[in-house]
Amino acid sequence: MYKVAQVSSPGSPFEIVERSIPEPGNGEVLIKVEACGLCHSDQVAVMGFMPVQYPIVPGHEVVGRIHKLGPGVNGKFWEVGERIGVGWHAGHCFNCKRCRRGDFNTCHNEKICGVSIDGGYGEYMIAPWEALAKVPNGLTSEEAAPLMCAGVTVYNGMRNTDTRPGDVCAVIGIGGLGHLAVQYAVKMGFKVIAVSGGAEKKDLSLNKLGAHYYIDYKTQDVVKEINQLGGAKLIVSTAPGGEDTISKLTQALAVNGRLLLLGVSGDLKLNPMELIVKRASVSGFPAGNAMDSEETMEFTDLVKVNTIVETFRLEQVAEAYEKMMANKVRFRAVLVFDK
Repeated sequence: MYKVAQVSSPGSPFEIVERSIPEPGNGEVLIKVEACGLCHSDQVAVMGFMPVQYPIVPGHEVVGRIHKLGPGVNGKFWEVGERIGVGWHAGHCFNCKRCRRGDFNTCHNEKICGVSIDGGYGEYMIAPWEALAKVPNGLTSEEAAPLMCAGVTVYNGMRNTDTRPGDVCAVIGIGGLGHLAVQYAVKMGFKVIAVSGGAEKKDLSLNKLGAHYYIDYKTQDVVKEINQLGGAKLIVSTAPGGEDTISKLTQALAVNGRLLLLGVSGDLKLNPMELIVKRASVSGFPAGNAMDSEETMEFTDLVKVNTIVETFRLEQVAEAYEKMMANKVRFRAVLVFDK
């Protein structure tokens, strides 16, 4: 038997229940979970924002070890005891047009960890083999878990822009995504501006995360300050906000600049002429597939980016989820299990 934290209906409280340990099916592996990050996107399953078959076990920032291989899994590539991660992208159909051209993230039959299949809020879980990403030895499980969503979203989004070393990059919001974005930007060789509020975030951004400049949006004009540094080739928006807070950031873009939206809420009101004149753009980016997650972890380990986490036991899942949703975690909440 093993324990999971499940949700029985949209908006219902977490229940800690025992289940029989399942057998992996064809092309699947059984994972003994060591750590699972909590993410704002978990509310998709908790609140029923997408079609969900209840009861559901949330969690899409999973790190654990392969406990058993199912039939059809290549034992020469995946081994029992190997440490792996599973993110949002938990497999695809290999049959639809999008899969055949390699566009797995938009597959019509994609499996979504913690939504269409049970996720990592439990001691064991089942995952398709194509969802697995190898975890480097240099990362602990609790450090690696948030990289399966928060990390890959930031790293993948930033590396798929044409920003080059020496270009100005501004990171809006120094939280769960932002504290990673600042570090990735520094390691990529950008001139990094951290934008947040308060003296505590200033000290963190400049002295621990490595930002070159800090703008306090509570006391300074963000657009004016960024433009005084030449305008930003890349602005990474990781904090929620709408028309009044995010839309005006296009005014701080340099020529050929890009506003990359990774965390946003509400409507945006953009000035088309401003974008046209600057040849600027506004774009978003999803997390990525298993290979993207693996490459994110490899880069994180290589350049020693620090994932700052708070850890909780499974019995504390309701407390951890509430604290995470209230933005009171510094900076990612992670459930940890006995190894």
